[in-house]
Amino acid sequence: MKSRQVASLQPVQCDPPCHDRQNTMWFIRDACGIVCAIITWLLVMFAEFVVLFVMLLPTKNLTYSLVNGTIFNSLAFLALASHFRAMCTDPGAVPKGNATKEYIESLQLKPGQVVYKCPKCCSIKPDRAHHCSVCKRCIRKMDHHCPWVNNCVGENNQKYFVLFTMYIALISLHALIMVVFHFLYCFEDDWMKCSTFSPPATVILLILLCFEGLLFLIFTSVMFGTQVHSICTDETGIEQLKKEERRWAKKTKWMNMKAVFGHPFSIAWFSPFSTPDHGKADPYQYVV
Repeated sequence: MKSRQVASLQPVQCDPPCHDRQNTMWFIRDACGIVCAIITWLLVMFAEFVVLFVMLLPTKNLTYSLVNGTIFNSLAFLALASHFRAMCTDPGAVPKGNATKEYIESLQLKPGQVVYKCPKCCSIKPDRAHHCSVCKRCIRKMDHHCPWVNNCVGENNQKYFVLFTMYIALISLHALIMVVFHFLYCFEDDWMKCSTFSPPATVILLILLCFEGLLFLIFTSVMFGTQVHSICTDETGIEQLKKEERRWAKKTKWMNMKAVFGHPFSIAWFSPFSTPDHGKADPYQYVV
């Protein structure tokens, strides 16, 4: 592969090893990604505004408003929490500048074993790791770089990205259903009584929400399905795109799901506040 080169035991010109400080928030300073992340939050806030102030608060049915308001706001909160965790969690970055002669010798490799060195970030490249040109780091089990979360989707934050796509798809579907019911309600009742806004403003806001909900429902549903398929087959998006040769052990689909969401299955799978236990596997794997 072009992005990999076998590291020899000759001196290499690397910067001093860079080990990220623990408990430091991970954040990528990419203008495009930051703008996309802000737009994502603004679109969710717009949906919140229309759902609450155009559809739920003006209705006469208190039970309908409370039930749907609780469901929508809970899903929206979980979606934004998942987005924040996906954006601010280290996706599995490999320490920079550790491909030095001294460090390679300290690994005490057996005869015939080789390590791969990334020439871009001068780090020892674990198996199944790829270099991201935006993050400027090698990422373990990198699936892709997503500008909407301003981060790579990798070994440590794939769970949060999957939850983000799932919850956005659910609130989009819920919003579309409420828009349909509200249109029917307004047609049967007086348009002046079904909203605190004027009829033209109400129609425009509902159409915009309908368009946003439909667009995001399709996009996030496809992304969610793609991610689940990638997890079940234990093959990242980059590996599928490059058609890389499989050199890792094949596991069952259920084991692959637990490897991403945690052991064992529990309600914590659906919580963006629960950090999955990925096990204690050595991140540096060698290929004989």
